[in-house]
Amino acid sequence: MKTVGLRELKNRLSEYVREVRSGEGVLVTDRGEVVAELVPPGPLTGRGTPSGLVALARAGRLVHGADNDAALYPSLSRLLKRRRAAELLDEERGAR
Repeated sequence: MKTVGLRELKNRLSEYVREVRSGEGVLVTDRGEVVAELVPPGPLTGRGTPSGLVALARAGRLVHGADNDAALYPSLSRLLKRRRAAELLDEERGAR
């Protein structure tokens, strides 16, 4: 895995992104301290899954579910039955 300082990474970012895309990892340093790691996305990380969940999935303790489908949920207009917001609030708050 290559190591690169922040300044060099900034100046040659496209080159390092190409290397990561080809499968090579890059450690990013700031004043000699590793502060980040650039690696190609895995099967879960490319979809924005939090790193803690990715670790659990890799350990076999979690199975990634299917994406939500908006068609599975009733529309808000069906739930409200075309009632006014004031009527709904009065009903929720009860008699005063």
